[in-house]
Amino acid sequence: MDEITNSLLAGYHWQQSLIAAVAIIAITKLLRIIGTALVPTFRASAKANRAAFEEKMQKPTYAANQAWNRKWGAIFWVVIFAAIVPFAISPELHSVGRVLRDCVIILLVYDFFYYLVHRFLFHDSGYFKGPLMWVHAVHHRQHNPCRGDSSFIHPIEVAGGLGLYVGTIFGLSFLLGNFSVPTVVITWIAFSEINQHNHDLWKTDSFPFRYLNTMSVMHHNHHAYFTGGNFATISLLYDWMFGTLDYGRGYGKVVHARPKKELATE
Repeated sequence: MDEITNSLLAGYHWQQSLIAAVAIIAITKLLRIIGTALVPTFRASAKANRAAFEEKMQKPTYAANQAWNRKWGAIFWVVIFAAIVPFAISPELHSVGRVLRDCVIILLVYDFFYYLVHRFLFHDSGYFKGPLMWVHAVHHRQHNPCRGDSSFIHPIEVAGGLGLYVGTIFGLSFLLGNFSVPTVVITWIAFSEINQHNHDLWKTDSFPFRYLNTMSVMHHNHHAYFTGGNFATISLLYDWMFGTLDYGRGYGKVVHARPKKELATE
């Protein structure tokens, strides 16, 4: 028993996990401050999304959902960085090449399983009705979402979303070895910020923001109907591979009446 305990303690790197958690919070805040201060496009988007969010927060049910998710999101954070990440993070500093490789693999694997969960558990996949459609229906009450709507979700989905990321990290650590602090920080910020941006009210469709516009429009197409495509979150790779790209008219046999322009702007 003592050997098992000592082995677990030897692999429990709480200091690195704490550093990663603090770095995620600090870097995210810093990037937002710098982005809105230096880039007019980001500043305009932040203003529009903040105004939309504040208007929605006037609704008691909306505010209650956001408050509940902030509370439980914080609890899940503590569990993740105290009980799971310490066993998947390394005290060593890895090379830039390895960090980049690990980041790409983590995000690709995470997005693959997110695609499957989103399509087959949260939606009617065309093969069967997802068993958790009633959970995801909360999020889909927002047909034209703003950035804050990324957290307007059922508590089960909060746990599932965070659990999917940390599960990817933990599972891959057995195949690739424990990950460095920068890898955990970069991938967490990436999956979180990309998901939030997909819900952004976004208007700029010129270089160098064209891809950001595409991701926002495509996810708004997804929200316009509960039968929309575009199930992945990090990129559109898996939707392209599996034929679920939705440009506003649905995908597969599901065709909606309204054109893309109306769906993206309403």
